[in-house]
Amino acid sequence: MSLSETALPFDDIRNLVKSMPGPDEEALAKVRERDSQLTKPGGSLGRLEEIAEWLAAWSGKAPPVITRPMVAIFASAHGVAEEGVSAFPSAVNKQMVENFAAGGAAINQICRVNDIGLKVFDLAVDMPTPSITREDAMDEANCAATMAYGMEALAGGIDLICLGEMGIGNTTVAAAVFHGLFGGNAADWIGRGTGVDDEGLERKRAAVEKAVARLNGEKDPLEILRRTGGREIAAMAGLIIAARLQRVPVIVDGFVTTAAAAVVYAMDPAGLDHCLFAHVSAEHAHARVLEHMGKDALFDFGMRLGEGSGAALAAGFVKVAAETHSGMATFADAGVSEKS
Repeated sequence: MSLSETALPFDDIRNLVKSMPGPDEEALAKVRERDSQLTKPGGSLGRLEEIAEWLAAWSGKAPPVITRPMVAIFASAHGVAEEGVSAFPSAVNKQMVENFAAGGAAINQICRVNDIGLKVFDLAVDMPTPSITREDAMDEANCAATMAYGMEALAGGIDLICLGEMGIGNTTVAAAVFHGLFGGNAADWIGRGTGVDDEGLERKRAAVEKAVARLNGEKDPLEILRRTGGREIAAMAGLIIAARLQRVPVIVDGFVTTAAAAVVYAMDPAGLDHCLFAHVSAEHAHARVLEHMGKDALFDFGMRLGEGSGAALAAGFVKVAAETHSGMATFADAGVSEKS
């Protein structure tokens, strides 16, 4: 999927969003019909039944099937991290990319247990974007190119994509995106992230406030993204759009990945219907933004790691939902009496 060289870069993105397809109603109807015949009381599997319907609607497959799920981790670096908004130094970015490659991170273990592929995309972790308190994170061309790069993560027949990220300082950047998109005060959108103390939390609040003040009232979601966001957020926003166009269901992880989803939501509130939100992050503002967008997460385990860890856990539930729906016998197949 490529962007044209004739229009302004963001015009291409806007046109892609306008062309996003709706659900496959035929596949959805087939799943509902089969579900009514399975050897169980109707509705007895709760959200597993909803997930099976969601998979069919957005993949176009009935019964739903998952053969190649993948977690895509986008790693980036942020100049605002040097302003004391994180408990960890920026050197951790490269170190964690190496840890992912060596199989030593939490996400490696979750993917291994759930038989999910993992790919890490290094978005120049040695070259941080400028501090959003003073400069725009990206210009329009670079932001659009980064979104296009994220779109390419679907290459190779992926049929379920889980969003993941890693970048010291990116909860500050995500908070700025939320503040720019949804208003309120800077304090509404910040949390302790990697574990900052009270002084670090105040620096974080001030950084978000300065970054959004620089927007000067700008409300265009893509402009807010390029000016206050980061490369990983841009890449994930592009991936969400591409997944819709290619009928690949998406699982959104936590606080930072939801910032990418929020950009798409602000462009089109129906633009996230192919997305499942995995969990409620321990970052308190995550629940706030999910409520704002009318989204219900699958679970709340008090997690705030990132890396796609919550999304990979949720992918296990999604695989179970697909296998349960497709593998169960119908009343007729099993010779079981139906409800009278």
